[in-house]
Amino acid sequence: MFGFSAKLPISEEECRWVNNGFRRLEKSLGRRRMLEAKVVEPTAEDFPDRYDKSPEAVEHLFTRVCAYMQVDRRSIELRIFPDETDELREMLPHWSSDGGPRAAGLYLHAHRSDESGDESDARMHVALRSSLLGDPMMLVATAAHELGHVILLGGNLMSSTTDHEPMTDLLTVFLGLGIFTANSAARFKQFQNDQKIGWSMNRLGYLPEPVFGYALAKFATERGESKSDWSRHLSPNVKSDFKNSRRWLEQNPHHVPLAKPIG
Repeated sequence: MFGFSAKLPISEEECRWVNNGFRRLEKSLGRRRMLEAKVVEPTAEDFPDRYDKSPEAVEHLFTRVCAYMQVDRRSIELRIFPDETDELREMLPHWSSDGGPRAAGLYLHAHRSDESGDESDARMHVALRSSLLGDPMMLVATAAHELGHVILLGGNLMSSTTDHEPMTDLLTVFLGLGIFTANSAARFKQFQNDQKIGWSMNRLGYLPEPVFGYALAKFATERGESKSDWSRHLSPNVKSDFKNSRRWLEQNPHHVPLAKPIG
């Protein structure tokens, strides 16, 4: 039989960015953090709490994501904001985000509201859009992304570089939450009204699906996973990019520093 070379689903520039991004995260967090990360799956085993969109259910879900990403839940003030940006400004007058008025989530650095030095005023803030409560997959993805800001920006591991938002998406892969952020990169929904029926697409995050597919393949390959059972949860597009990237990495092992010491 003829041998065929696997085709990389992303550009060489995107490949270099992901490879360099992994090195940057290893330098900041340690390679062991990636190698020992639990791959979180959208299952009852990883999210056993009943989810009914109530404040208590959202709190349980957010607390679990904090634990998976090794973030101290006590250091964060969690808010749920309505879709109206003006109401958000009233609730969090110091909020800032480059995600625009339709941002799904927001992160706010710790600040003190007075000169008392009270530590309760120094917590970081994470705000999640209320419309996400009906979609647990996107809720987890957004929470993971914003907690990535807590780790990188709040932990002073990265400044607000031009690529800090894509790097925050990449961090979710590095820490085992990539199924959620990759599946939420492009969500298709069917709609119907009195006049028409069709499909709409809702994009979440900063990395496109093919880049997520390659990043997940690199994550699995560097961890020495011979069989990544968790890939069954990936959306069809991401799963295809993941499989093609795995084959490409097998044929181009110099992109996978398996021999690099952990630490």
